[in-house]
Amino acid sequence: MARAIIADDHPLFRAAMKQAIADCLSADIIEVSSFQQLEEVLPEHPQIELVFLDLSMPGNQGLTGLSLLRSQYPDVLVVIVSANEDTRVVRQAMALGASGYIPKSVPLPEWKVAVQTVLAGDNWLPATMQNVIDDTDEEMTAFANKLEQLTPQQFKVLKCIADGLLNKQIAYELGVQETTIKQHASAILRKLDCINRTQAGILFRQMLAASESFDESF
Repeated sequence: MARAIIADDHPLFRAAMKQAIADCLSADIIEVSSFQQLEEVLPEHPQIELVFLDLSMPGNQGLTGLSLLRSQYPDVLVVIVSANEDTRVVRQAMALGASGYIPKSVPLPEWKVAVQTVLAGDNWLPATMQNVIDDTDEEMTAFANKLEQLTPQQFKVLKCIADGLLNKQIAYELGVQETTIKQHASAILRKLDCINRTQAGILFRQMLAASESFDESF
């Protein structure tokens, strides 16, 4: 049975990574090339313990995918895999609940150490990024912790609010009644301790802005 999913749109990189970590997982590893595929596969494999998530894969908007996974699958460990080594992105990823951040520049032998560390219950960062956690913004960390209280549907509503959509538009996008969206919005403001939807949307956009401002390549 599979224990891990590699979510990356580069087949050669997936193959190299799979070979590097296969020994320490002692189980099949599932590969997907888009965030949509990841969302389809996860419910079919409840035994999954670990997801390696590429920030720039199709369907994954910055750190939105990480936030959604942490909200919908709180028991699944998520390790960010990225060519982006900006410390602001690393900080936000860890604040959002990532169990590790592995730059694609890290030598493949270190991947096994990273997997073993994460499966043992500890966070993993390369030595050059160890000070990132100490510099984590307390306000963003607090907001990220509150974000984990949202249900998957509430998270989708919050993303729509941050995109500037009105309740009627959100209801159309999600295929529900407008009254349902109003109920979700009220619950979101309560859980996030926000005064209004504008504040909630601004905080959400600020949290994701750094990661979305960089174009990745591998």
